[in-house]
Amino acid sequence: MISKILDLKKKKNAVILAHNYQLPEVQDIADFAGDSLGLSIEASKTKADIIVFCGVHFMAETAKILNPSRKVLMPDPKAGCPMANMITEAQVSNLRQQHPNTKIVCYINTTAAVKAECDICCTSGNAVEVVRSLGSGEIVFVPDQYLGSWVEEKLGRKMILWHGFCNIHVKILPEHIIEAKKKHPEAKVMCHPECTPGVRALSDIVASTSKMIEYPASIVETRFIASPTPTFIIATEVGILHQLKKKYPDKDFYPAYEGAICPNMKLTSLEKVLWCLDEESGEINVEPDTAKRAAACIKKMLELKTG
Repeated sequence: MISKILDLKKKKNAVILAHNYQLPEVQDIADFAGDSLGLSIEASKTKADIIVFCGVHFMAETAKILNPSRKVLMPDPKAGCPMANMITEAQVSNLRQQHPNTKIVCYINTTAAVKAECDICCTSGNAVEVVRSLGSGEIVFVPDQYLGSWVEEKLGRKMILWHGFCNIHVKILPEHIIEAKKKHPEAKVMCHPECTPGVRALSDIVASTSKMIEYPASIVETRFIASPTPTFIIATEVGILHQLKKKYPDKDFYPAYEGAICPNMKLTSLEKVLWCLDEESGEINVEPDTAKRAAACIKKMLELKTG
């Protein structure tokens, strides 16, 4: 199956992208594995005619917006994001009417239609810098209230937060961190800012998936006095453990909560990647006006050259 995928990829001049939360075998077949925005940017640097995006729907939309001349395919177009579906473009328009002088910041985990209604986009890695760049005026942050509250904590300011959330990250509880620390007392805890404040407070670093993958390299191993092997507890979707273990075979990684599994991220399989490439099925398109306005929202963020 892998051989067939590689042959089709070469024949059709395709590039395969896989999010860090995908199944291990899907991550391994990809040309690039990473976070959603980073993958779309990597795709734009290639000369591929076809982008196969192994992730969820808003990610493939973003890839199409940033690579409008490419054919973007999803192995399973039904793979969605509950958080992205927690706010609509109509609700953003209503927020604009209620707060006419505000800047509306949207997390990358939103649909193209929502991005088209917002002023600027952000990622979990650069949300603090994006909000800081907007000055001291009123800001509405959508849709993730927990990423928004993280930004509030870091900047010491209040924003109007939409009450959306990641239904996977909210399942990770402070009790899970406490129990994991009992088993691995020397471990450093890494958590995603989509986690609740109680989990973030118990963590050594709060970071995006891409920053989590970088973080172990920055740890001086002599700090792990009581443990011969640097150890980390990971408070995010368990798919990231595959990339961490591949990159750092000399370190140990444990999930804070083994049940932190996104069923949408696990919909993509090698079989579906093969069918997608063979039939060029699951094509993702964005209505031109929506794409144009959403692109402006994303490009405002990219122009800041944040992390």
